Amino acid sequence: MDRLVKYINQFTEKTGQWVSWLSIVLVVLIGLDVVLRYAFNWSSSANQELEWHLFATLFLLGSAYTLKHDKHVRVDVFYSHFSESNRSWVNLIGTTIFLILFCLVVIKTSIPFVIDAWKISESSPEPGGLPHRFIIKSTIPAGAILLFIQAISQGLSALSSILDNKTK
Repeated sequence: MDRLVKYINQFTEKTGQWVSWLSIVLVVLIGLDVVLRYAFNWSSSANQELEWHLFATLFLLGSAYTLKHDKHVRVDVFYSHFSESNRSWVNLIGTTIFLILFCLVVIKTSIPFVIDAWKISESSPEPGGLPHRFIIKSTIPAGAILLFIQAISQGLSALSSILDNKTK
């Protein structure tokens, strides 16, 4: 179990590092867009769409990395006061009941959506917009799959912690 958690965490770390480069690209693109808009009074639908495509990709594909590093928004009204054992139980139950099921629902419902987009080679409806919108739509199930894999790791880690506490 520990070996599987280790491999999943390494995989998530690598994908997170890769995806993090998109933030630099996004910052440069937004900076360029601002300069072009205010200095040269020039704007492009394709630039703006590329910005939200990169942001969506960063958000969706980076969610597993964010989960791994426990940086998601969490309401810690009670959790921060729980014992280590109770935190492990909350993590296990929350991961299995909510996160894993959420990921499975997103995967199941988004795949037909993505398949339809690929079948019609969906593009932007905006004049001058980006072609190949089906590629960005593919990041929805891909991000859910990455999050699901990391959720398995989190659940196994919580279970391991619970089992370790019981043997003490």
